Amino acid sequence: MIKGILLAAGQSRRLKNENKLIKIFKDKPLIHHALNSAKNSKIKKIIIVLGYQFKEVKKKIKKNKKIIFVHNKNYKNGMSSSIKSGLKKISKKDKGFIILQSDMPFVKTSDINKIYNSLIRKKYLVHALKYKNRIGNPIGFDISILNKFKKIKGNIGAKYMVKRLKNSTNFIKVSSEKVFKDFDRASDFRA
Repeated sequence: MIKGILLAAGQSRRLKNENKLIKIFKDKPLIHHALNSAKNSKIKKIIIVLGYQFKEVKKKIKKNKKIIFVHNKNYKNGMSSSIKSGLKKISKKDKGFIILQSDMPFVKTSDINKIYNSLIRKKYLVHALKYKNRIGNPIGFDISILNKFKKIKGNIGAKYMVKRLKNSTNFIKVSSEKVFKDFDRASDFRA
């Protein structure tokens, strides 16, 4: 099985007094865009890692048999702590996992499925989207490198592994840089 880990624990520091994941973008909470793309993809289970204002964010998400909630109490320790929290729900029997960002509304189901299909072929350890020279999320990983994530600390994310394992990475071309757009500021919501 290939599972998804949707990182949704960040503190929205650049948005004053608002949690960006529950802020409305195109008639729905921001998190719904990334979550719906993941739910409609070939991913069998989606592990949603909550942290900052976890109760408020969880309330915005309809329960679904595909979804597993994880609460990262150490979310202030950076993205690496959320990745590690999500990885606790990954089994060594799984074929791999895809790490997704919940503040990236332009990632399409087809983008996730490209990563999924690449993972199934098992020729590479890492599977990353690429537009020209830019690498972005989501990123897929073969189960064999699960232990490499145990050493990460702070605000290190999935892209760090792409750099470390560049020669074992399948770069999957996308047609637009827009897929990599993450929302951090109020102005992003007017996109």
